[in-house]
Amino acid sequence: MAVRYNKLWKILIDKKMKKKDLQELAGLNRYQMLKLARDENVTTEVIGNICQALGCTPDEILEFYDD
Repeated sequence: MAVRYNKLWKILIDKKMKKKDLQELAGLNRYQMLKLARDENVTTEVIGNICQALGCTPDEILEFYDD
């Protein structure tokens, strides 16, 4: 099972935010942002920080699919 963060990128577009804005707001480093951009697994702490920064829940920013 793999993960996609397409929903996250759509939220950023809707909020007129750049990835750099999210990085600063959620306190993420470049490596974590790179993993998100590549649809790689990140820790639940990263997901929690993003959700807190954007005021959303995990199911609103990611989805699982069979690879």
